[in-house]
Amino acid sequence: MKILLKAVTILDKNSKYHGKKQNVLVDKGKIVSIGKAVDADKVISVKGGILTPGWFDMNALFGDPGFEHRESLASGVEAAVAGGFTGVALMPNNAPVTQGKNQVSYLTSVNTHSIAQVYPVAAVTVDTQGTDLTEMIDLHTAGAVAFSDGDKPLWHADVFLKALQYLQKFDGLLIDRPEDIHLNRFGVMNEGPESTLLGMKGMPNLAEEIIVRRNLELLEYAGGRLHLTGISTSRSLDMIKSAKKKGLAVTCDMTSYQVSFEDTALDDFDTNLKVNPPFRSKKDNASLVKGLREGIIDVITSGHRPYDEESKKLEFDLAEFGITSLQTVAHNLVELSGKVEMEDVMDKITRVPRELLGIAPPVIEAGNPAELTLLDPNREWTLNTETNRSQSANSPYWGQLLKGKVVAVFNHGREYIDA
Repeated sequence: MKILLKAVTILDKNSKYHGKKQNVLVDKGKIVSIGKAVDADKVISVKGGILTPGWFDMNALFGDPGFEHRESLASGVEAAVAGGFTGVALMPNNAPVTQGKNQVSYLTSVNTHSIAQVYPVAAVTVDTQGTDLTEMIDLHTAGAVAFSDGDKPLWHADVFLKALQYLQKFDGLLIDRPEDIHLNRFGVMNEGPESTLLGMKGMPNLAEEIIVRRNLELLEYAGGRLHLTGISTSRSLDMIKSAKKKGLAVTCDMTSYQVSFEDTALDDFDTNLKVNPPFRSKKDNASLVKGLREGIIDVITSGHRPYDEESKKLEFDLAEFGITSLQTVAHNLVELSGKVEMEDVMDKITRVPRELLGIAPPVIEAGNPAELTLLDPNREWTLNTETNRSQSANSPYWGQLLKGKVVAVFNHGREYIDA
């Protein structure tokens, strides 16, 4: 079926059409033409529509295998497509952990029939316990695109150092979420005046920053490639900026929702706002926005963490950390575009994450495969039981009117259309 995307603004820094409003014809999995309007079986016309290469999520977690009641591979991929993603890098925190060829093969088995493709991130240490290294060369050969213990930080400095050295054999990427687990022990929200007023144990900025400093010093000592995920504080960004100026191969990301809330939003003890890293102060959020503008923050991720009601409808200190977020990323990006240029926002969720993982970014050019995402930045919608594609509903946006929605996704000769 020939589908014409009419008068869309193309945002793709690798394309000669970047920043231009064009008609794009898609047929049989390819971009047939870019330019004049032509006859088509279906025309999608979106006022203010933004067409980009398919979005790529560098940090998500489904829970399958082991926690399929939270998110199965099928439901996770469906939520990813509805959210605009054609590629999702999955953290290894499953049961069993992604640490063998069979687990990698299981995750990628969904790719034969899906619009969104799964890219496994394999564990650095056995069972993500932080002590014994996995067989990373074998996992790389099997298809793992990067290595991380996911939601568990690499707490052991010597293991972290050896992982950096080991991965240099094949230019592998080490992803770590910087957190001192002892400083954050029993913490449930950002440490500050708000946590004191609410009487809840705080998670200090220092718990992130002390590990960022340690990781950067070990990177300078050992070499290798390091990606710090879930950055949330001003001081962390300052250290990363200095490391980049030194020429260290370090990159970082923040979750799409991180600056949408502050710690003051927890007054109602909504467990759907319990995340790690926690929502910080207004000052930290302003620094994150500045970091996006200056290019210190390289990537924006969904931070998708689905949880069932039994894990969230509890007292705040007992509830799990995390938000189901794949479908609300578009809303977050539209919000961010009020402070950061939309072309830069899109670059951080399309081209950059793929390049870091060694995946060729799709380019919007005639004759190329159609791996595309069409965003309607003005469309209003509500996340509810009818629109939600995840198996979980742990979202602070539940039942709210949101602005910004993906209305079409193309990949592998398949399409998702909600226009």
